[in-house]
Amino acid sequence: MSKTASINMRVEPSQHELLTKASRILHKDRSAFILDIACREAKNVLLDQRLFLLESEAFEKFEQALNTPLAENSRLEQLMAEPSPWD
Repeated sequence: MSKTASINMRVEPSQHELLTKASRILHKDRSAFILDIACREAKNVLLDQRLFLLESEAFEKFEQALNTPLAENSRLEQLMAEPSPWD
């Protein structure tokens, strides 16, 4: 895959030194190190959006809503019958 987008940033000298030392330990260049770590954290941020906490009463209402059968919906049935874009 060809890299076509750039990301530029200004950092404090102490941050530059820290990133350089850490990247050397992993035998990576600084850009690759920063990109790997940034992408890992970005995935974690997105995955964290999948977890939410509810008090007992709210959870019971939520669970009830999940378990209640939906009214018939022909448009939803048609959509669910279509192949997924990633298949």
